[in-house]
Amino acid sequence: MNGERRTAEFWFLALFFALFVLFLYGPLSAILILSFQGPGGGLTFPLDGVSLHWFHNLTQQQAVGDFGSSFRRSFLLGIMVMLVTVVVSLLAGLAFRRKFVGATPLFYLSIASLVVPSIIISLGIGVMFQQLGLRPSWYTSAFGAHLTWTLPFGVLIMFAVFNRFSPSYEEAARDLGATSWQTFRHVVLPMIAPMLIGVGLFGFTLSYDEFARTLMTAGTYNTLPLEIYGMTTNVTTPVLYALGTVTTLFSFLVILLTLGAIVWIGRRRLRGQDTA
Repeated sequence: MNGERRTAEFWFLALFFALFVLFLYGPLSAILILSFQGPGGGLTFPLDGVSLHWFHNLTQQQAVGDFGSSFRRSFLLGIMVMLVTVVVSLLAGLAFRRKFVGATPLFYLSIASLVVPSIIISLGIGVMFQQLGLRPSWYTSAFGAHLTWTLPFGVLIMFAVFNRFSPSYEEAARDLGATSWQTFRHVVLPMIAPMLIGVGLFGFTLSYDEFARTLMTAGTYNTLPLEIYGMTTNVTTPVLYALGTVTTLFSFLVILLTLGAIVWIGRRRLRGQDTA
């Protein structure tokens, strides 16, 4: 096996993957490096010294941009969207396990927003709020706009989960005298918990990074993506790169914490099986 020659298709796919990684992480690497510019550095190479000056500058009052408040809004909005996405996706997955009248049209309606341009949905929700005499804001109209993006993904994931979920586990629990709630609490929920965490991570990250569906629905106060976009036309120092580095590291931290939670749940379930 070690002496087997690689085919041309292998090298083509390897080259394509290398270009993909370079295209994905190259800009992130440039932003990461430029965020460590010296106090007199600019927005381009070469570096004028190496320091943490611009990270420290993030904690100070800015002439343009409000990092702290916009981050808190994006974080709270992401948490709200995450919780609703997990709950609704779980309930939808449970509901569609059984056939009911109108299931097919309801399914297509629930995922239709995936094929509609995000800016159109943002514009439509903003106009609807104005026609109703309501003021758009990040916790009302933007919250609903983000759910039109995260819920279809969550529902599709839960459909895939329950399509592979064997009902024999529930039948065994009911044969042992468990009620419907006990079956769900002690059998179904532990088995699908890693997937629910994945749905929650998906919902949070999609909301935290969303720009187009927030543009016309956020109202007076910007979320972090809108704040960063607004800063690109006014900020001329590497503080913008420092902000990009911090937000990227925060996103990776959320992913790592989620993966840790999934591993912990998996080990706890295996430990419970060994005890039983």
